[in-house]
Amino acid sequence: MRGVWRLTGAAAIAIIAWTGAAKADTISYADAITVLAKDCGADIKRLCKGLNLGNNRIADCLAQNAGKVSPTCTSTLASVAASIQKREQAQTAYSKVCATDMARRCNGVVGDGYILACLAKKQKTISARCNQAISDAGWR
Repeated sequence: MRGVWRLTGAAAIAIIAWTGAAKADTISYADAITVLAKDCGADIKRLCKGLNLGNNRIADCLAQNAGKVSPTCTSTLASVAASIQKREQAQTAYSKVCATDMARRCNGVVGDGYILACLAKKQKTISARCNQAISDAGWR
């Protein structure tokens, strides 16, 4: 849960400027901040007014006031944290998940970016697992 509150601290940076929601199954840090700013901005302004953004002060404030944080913000924090975790895991695991497809479809291609471009280009011929890992990683 502490990680969730840390992520909230990052969201506080964007409260003033950003609105909207992510559309993908996993979301980027930028999209996470946007969603958190939208759903938690009022809680941060109400409960953590005057705090500086650094050193996780906003996240700590929300954690200390967890009982006063709106259900929407609490729910969004949990879903955003889960989505970010899923994305990070996919980014870490893609080379293992896609190893067979890389060997079959992109043999001789060198460099992560070129390999990803090759896999993306051959989307219809690579495994469903590899396609899912690339999508979950946020690279498509």
